[in-house]
Parts: sequence; C-alpha cells; structure tokens
Amino acid sequence: MKNYLYIATITAIILASVGMVTAYPTTNQDALPSFILKTKIAKDSIHKEVFDHSGFNALLQKNVSAEGKVNYKAFKKDRTVLRMYLHALGRKTPTENWSKQEKLAYWINAYNAMTIDLIIRNQPIGSIKDIDNPWKQSLWKLGGAMYNLDTIEHQILRKMEDPRIHFAINCASFSCPVLLNEAFTAHSVDTQLEALTKRFINDTQRNTITPQAITISKIFKWFSKDFKKNQSLIEFLNTYSTIKIQRNAKINYLDYNWELNN
Repeated sequence: MKNYLYIATITAIILASVGMVTAYPTTNQDALPSFILKTKIAKDSIHKEVFDHSGFNALLQKNVSAEGKVNYKAFKKDRTVLRMYLHALGRKTPTENWSKQEKLAYWINAYNAMTIDLIIRNQPIGSIKDIDNPWKQSLWKLGGAMYNLDTIEHQILRKMEDPRIHFAINCASFSCPVLLNEAFTAHSVDTQLEALTKRFINDTQRNTITPQAITISKIFKWFSKDFKKNQSLIEFLNTYSTIKIQRNAKINYLDYNWELNN
C-alpha cells in the first residue's frame, strides 16, 4: 500500500507538470490536486520554473543515495513513473524563449533519466558497455524527434559551452561523476554544477592530485577541448581543486572503470 501511494503521488506530480491532471477534485485556479498544491505554491513563490522536474526529483531522492549509488532494481519497479516523466519531457521541449539555465536543467535531467531508463531496459547487466551502442540508441521521443544520449551530450549540452556539464551527466559507471540524488532546476543549476565539479575534482577515488603531479579521470582527456577554452587544463582544475597544482605538473590519466554504479 505504501509503495502504491508513493507511485500515485509522484505520477500526479508529473502529470500536473504538463497540465494532464483532470481526474482529481480541485478547488483552486491552477486545477491541481490539493495534496500537491501546497508544494507547488511554496516552490512558485521562490522561483517560477518553466518546467516542473519535481517528479524526477522524487524518484532520484528515493532511488539514489547521497554517495551516488543507484538502486536500479527500485527504479525498475518505478519504471512507469520514470517513463511518464520522459513523456512529460517530450510534451514540452525547450524553445528559444527559455533561458540558458532552463535549457541546462532540462537537457541534463533528460540525459540522466534516459540513462537510467536504458539501464533498466537491459537488466541484468554489469556495465553500460554490455549494451550494444548504448549512446546511439534513439529510444526517446521529444517534441516529435527521436533522441539518443550522444545527440544530447555532443549536439546540445557541449554546444552550450559550459564544461561543468561533464560532472552532471551520468554514464551509469563507477568512474563517472556521481549521479546527483536531486533533479536539476533552472533556479539551482549553477550552484549544482559548481558543487558537482568541485566534488568530482577533489574525489580521491577518481582523481589523485598533488602539486607536482596529477593522475586524473580520462574525462579530462576525452573532452580536453571543453576544459581548455581560454585557459589551460591545470588552470581549470585549480579553480576547484583544494590542492594547488603547479603549472608544469606532470599529467597522467586513470583507467576508466565501466562497472555499473549500483
């Protein structure tokens, strides 16, 4: 019963985010069920979001630990709710009137939700690489077009020229930056990106930093162009590193661990 009530609540939130709730009795001008109206009023009073990601936020808080461990079995049980969120994304895609923050939040959440969906579609697996061409599977329809993870990462997010996105999108693997257990929002995305970038760079399981030498994630090699715009890689790292790296420090790269982040 408890799980049923949880799913019903989150489903209603997702439906409400795209104006689909009609079956619940309401007494307010927004035509929202009373059990989520208070949450919406509180949020809207702080910042008006062009897209409501609260349904995905609830799934992440339920199924992802603070350390970024993902409970894919639980997500599989919640797959109907997850796919309703993906459907909501498809019904309302970014327009030229959206701010950069609104677009960042939308596309990062879309990427992460699709990655989770891809994993649960193919379980049981030990790695995302057990899936055939995982980043090129066009499985999700947004605004009339089919999307895959590669398109969102390389054709949309990277072109927004914010290298911090590499620490927000998650590839379902141990060596990836951890999956944040909350959804990105336009209001908080800059703060969230700053925190995730600092967290990843100073994560000793994923980078080893000393003043004279660094052994760092291959993310910094694969996407070096993104980190070197108007600065060196070491200058970028020093913006967030708690250890000051010398300009001539030796750079090595860690092997990438593609084991599932569960």
